[in-house]
Order: sequence, then C-alpha cells, then structure tokens
Amino acid sequence: MRVTIFGATGLLGKPLIRDWHNDAVTGLSSRDVDIRDADRIRRVVQETNPDWIVLAAAYTDVDGCESNRELAFAVNRDGAVNVATAAKEVGARLMFLSSDYVFNGKKTTPYEVDDPRTPQSVYGRTKAEAELRLLELMPECCIVRTSWLFGAGGKCFPDTILKLAVNRRALDVVNDQRGCPTYTNDLAHTIIQLSRKNVKGIVHATNAEDCTWFDFAREIVHRSGLGTDVRPVSSQQMARPAPRPAYSVLSPASLHNFGIEMPSWQDALQRYLRERQN
Repeated sequence: MRVTIFGATGLLGKPLIRDWHNDAVTGLSSRDVDIRDADRIRRVVQETNPDWIVLAAAYTDVDGCESNRELAFAVNRDGAVNVATAAKEVGARLMFLSSDYVFNGKKTTPYEVDDPRTPQSVYGRTKAEAELRLLELMPECCIVRTSWLFGAGGKCFPDTILKLAVNRRALDVVNDQRGCPTYTNDLAHTIIQLSRKNVKGIVHATNAEDCTWFDFAREIVHRSGLGTDVRPVSSQQMARPAPRPAYSVLSPASLHNFGIEMPSWQDALQRYLRERQN
C-alpha cells in the first residue's frame, strides 16, 4: 500500500512516519507543500500516486484562529478540499483529522459520530465545514475526530505543565472542561489500523476514559514526582479568546465497531513521560 501523509513533521505526523511499517510511506511537511496551493497539491499527489492520503496538516492554534479567521478557513477547510480533490482525481482514499471542537460541549454524555455539529469557535467551524465539504466531495472518505492531543517532541499540554511546574510552587488549571486526552503514538497506531481496514465514514478516536484539565495536570505533576500544587479554577477565571466546549468527551463506540480499542489516558501519560525523559 502507498501512503502519503500531509503534516508529517507535526505532533501526530512524527509517530505516523516512525511507526508506519510494511507500506510505502511518503511524508510531506508544510515546507514541502502548502495545502492552500491546489496546483501544488495536485502535482504532489499525482507524483506519489497513493492508495491512502492522511491529512494531518492543519492550523491548530485555537486562539490564533479567532484573530486569523481567513487563514484558519484557508488552511483547515479550503486546504482540506484541495487535498480531497487531488485524492479523488487519482482514486486515493482520504483520512481527515478532525476535532471534538465541532461540538458545543452542552451534552453531558459522550458525543456520538452522528450528533449535530454545533461549533463555538472559529477553529471548530473550520473543522466542521471541512467535514461537510469532504463528505460531499468524497462520501467514502474517513473522518477521524480526536481530542486533547499530546505527544513528545512538540508543544502540548503535558509539556507546558511540566515546564511551568519546575519553576512554580502552584499552578491554576481549569476544572470545568471535560474531555479525553489522546497520546499521538496511540492515535497513530489507530490511524494505521483504520487505513488497513479500509474504513470510511466518521470515527471517534481518543484514549479511553475522561477527565478535566485539572485532573490531567494533577496527574502529570504527581507522576513526574514534582511538588507543585495544582489548584482548580473556573474557565471564567482563565478566560481565553476562543470558547472551549465544557464537555467534549467522544464516544468510543464507532472505534469499537472496527475491533479497535485505545488504552486509558493514564496509561498513555505514563508512556509519554518515559518517552519525553528519554
């Protein structure tokens, strides 16, 4: 199988490239190709002639999207359409990475794949609109929604917490937003399995179990042996430019339908900390 990965040097792209064995994999970074450039995308896809394309490239600065709306839509929605159009021309399958931010967070039970899209933020709207465009253009595409990504070798929540905890006696972390932390290594393995099963439609893929950002931060500090006090605060006390869903837990039912289960976030965190240390 021939695979082309857009976003190969990102937090998810790195483990995808590293762990995707026994297939011919081409990894492309934003320096290699800008997904806003439709002609360049078309040429690259024709050259690599993949069976599967994994689109992990995106503008993921959620707060930045609020002040850079045009850029956010140009990359996350229009760029995705460019890749899908090129994929369709060569008969390639497409896997698109989407987000829990397509939901408004007002539910109190895990979101299913067919729940209505009700994004609150610009970032969420870019992903929701991309999903709709891709399903119109390529009904057989696979959309993988995930959440709270963390991984070694890049900026993520655990990395930020650990860096702050070294120099601070106390950290304030929001305790009224609940979701599922997802380790990039585990998500990469899941994406590889989904492609080999030729999955289509929408799938929710996160590590098992949920928590608040406060719970997550407290566990990071505890498992690292640091003495920093982690204190719960409200989202109002830690106001950000982009609204965050209060509850964005994604149901694993769609993933389980394909016989795939992901480990708990606590297990994933332990492995992340070992990887980061090494």
